Amino acid sequence: MKPSTDTLVIDAGTGNLHSVLNALQSQGLSVGLTSDPEEVIGASRLVLPGVGAFGSFMQGLRQRHLDLALDEVIRRGTPLLGICVGMQALLDVGKEMGEFKGLGYVEGEVIRFPDNLNIKVPHNGWNQIHFEKPCALFNGLPDLTYVYFTHSYYCSVAQKTDWAASTLYGINFACAVQKDNILGVQFHPEKSQKVGQQILANFIKI
Repeated sequence: MKPSTDTLVIDAGTGNLHSVLNALQSQGLSVGLTSDPEEVIGASRLVLPGVGAFGSFMQGLRQRHLDLALDEVIRRGTPLLGICVGMQALLDVGKEMGEFKGLGYVEGEVIRFPDNLNIKVPHNGWNQIHFEKPCALFNGLPDLTYVYFTHSYYCSVAQKTDWAASTLYGINFACAVQKDNILGVQFHPEKSQKVGQQILANFIKI
């Protein structure tokens, strides 16, 4: 059945998304998991979680024609939340194991942490985030709250106006973006305990 009010989690076929699904369902909503472009077009709210490599993730989206469905819902103003590689996919290009075209909704590129930084890669663990502008995702949360990260590539977001939050790990980078109805977080809300639950609860109110 084609949903009209449900929040849908988009499955690009690249990993286990049940932790994200369970975290959203804990908010008391009827939340579905889909790889069907028609269902994506019919949804009122969408979550795009991603795991694995950027190129494989984009290939999974395009093979299922989910990129075209996303283009349509973005034009229509449907709220979209990208998580981890799902946020990275919002950008123009990813440079993990080659160069791959992203969805192009947010200007920028996904690049590896530089080797000359005195940090461990992947970035794996808890870090504070700084709110760069008012964003509905962070309603009720204090600045410099902690969230959970696991990634080796980060989003170099070109326009500072698209930065919703930043974190410092060797360099300062955008760990959350907001551009109109498009939102993304590099960290994992589903692994960020009460803070992550609040972020997901805020998203389902948008």
